[in-house]
Amino acid sequence: MFNFRQDFIRFAVERKVLRFGEFQTKAGRLSPYFFNAGLFNDGDSLRNLSQFYAQAILTAELPFDMLFGPAYKGIPLAAGTAIALAEQGRNAPYCYNRKEAKDHGEGGSTVGAKLAGRVLIIDDVISAGTSVRESIELIRAEGAEPCGVVIALDRMERGLGDLSAVQEVRESYGLPVIAIATLNDLLDYLQGEAEMIENLNAVQAYRDLFGVEYEHV
Repeated sequence: MFNFRQDFIRFAVERKVLRFGEFQTKAGRLSPYFFNAGLFNDGDSLRNLSQFYAQAILTAELPFDMLFGPAYKGIPLAAGTAIALAEQGRNAPYCYNRKEAKDHGEGGSTVGAKLAGRVLIIDDVISAGTSVRESIELIRAEGAEPCGVVIALDRMERGLGDLSAVQEVRESYGLPVIAIATLNDLLDYLQGEAEMIENLNAVQAYRDLFGVEYEHV
């Protein structure tokens, strides 16, 4: 089977969504790499990104009934992933939330299919976990049950404590987190690119300082 995780890292680098240099994180650390999923901003890149999300979901074999995209970044991700899954023979409903509930027209706080059953949350990354927490609360308030979270890249980096953002979500909510690719995949990619040796050394040094290791779905 082709290594879609390596393909995703290569795709992100080619689209300059994943860049190398010196970038300050929200935690105030100087990171040697930066991932900005918002730069998947044209039809072709969104189509490819959605196919990677679909592949990660199908590979994980996690049972789910529908997709949910947290506003705003999760909206095109959920819609695109639903299309990509349908192309793979898995037709799933999806919906997303409004930032403010609408009291006219169809009303409500969500748009799309009614939240029901096992709901898979589609987002770009998990940093502070705020988007995930709000999504879980909304899904449960509608009588549905969150069954997992899918993200593009897991930095596998500890937060203020000893756990990474992904580990915190797993421990706080008991939900699996599926990542298209992880920091381990990034390091594997860099090891195979001779011209990237300087970036490999910088990312490895950063991982030695702030990284955490754990199993993925």
